[in-house]
Amino acid sequence: MLFSSYIAIGDSFTEGVGDDLPDGRVRGWADFVALGLAQASPSTVRYANLAVRGRKLGPIIQEQVEPALAQHPELVSLNGGGNDIMRPRVSIEGVAEALVAAADRVTAAGSTMLLLSGANPSRHLPMGGLIRRRGNELAVAVRAMLPRDGMVFVDNWADESLEDIRYWSEDRLHLNALGHARVASNVLTAFDVPVPAEWGVEEVAAAPRGEATRRTADYYRRFVLPWIGRRLTGRSSGDGRAAKIAELTPVDPASAHPL
Repeated sequence: MLFSSYIAIGDSFTEGVGDDLPDGRVRGWADFVALGLAQASPSTVRYANLAVRGRKLGPIIQEQVEPALAQHPELVSLNGGGNDIMRPRVSIEGVAEALVAAADRVTAAGSTMLLLSGANPSRHLPMGGLIRRRGNELAVAVRAMLPRDGMVFVDNWADESLEDIRYWSEDRLHLNALGHARVASNVLTAFDVPVPAEWGVEEVAAAPRGEATRRTADYYRRFVLPWIGRRLTGRSSGDGRAAKIAELTPVDPASAHPL
């Protein structure tokens, strides 16, 4: 299934945090998906990415859904809730219902809805057991409301291979380039679109699993303490940030990234 226009909405997972480019920008799985669609399509594919890191599900829906639909894309992807389940208090049922309601809004507008879960980082994080339990509960709640017409669900949370440390960036909360490429391959496979061989997804999957790294004092200083500081002061890593690709833009299929 091919699409000539695609808009991604969400948080850091969809923005592409962890897949850092040499010039300081980020790429990510949604960019890879846009490239895969462009390489498989005989016509021009246009792409936008409205995701902003640090966003909880409510702001994602409030700030991104309508601007996306106003551009009348054929495909919209939505991931959210990851930042919600990391807060002290959260209604898992409420997050699941909000996700599916937003997805229904997209299909009602005539776009195909790609609803997808994030990869599971809990094996590598402090308090990982709590994150895994809440993530499992959210996945079960969402799956219980599917399938739905006009909606494709890609369950990256259930992809146990993605838990391998090889797929995670230094902060262990965000995927690296290998992880984002694997998520993109899961999406393209769901649409029966060929996964470009140059991404090396199959070769990485066939290689031995990586060894878990120890959480050191430097890790806590660089990543955990700043995260706690933002929570205590009500700040977000996405404060003041705008969408990296706000308007549908033609994708160059020969490019390494569509930015």
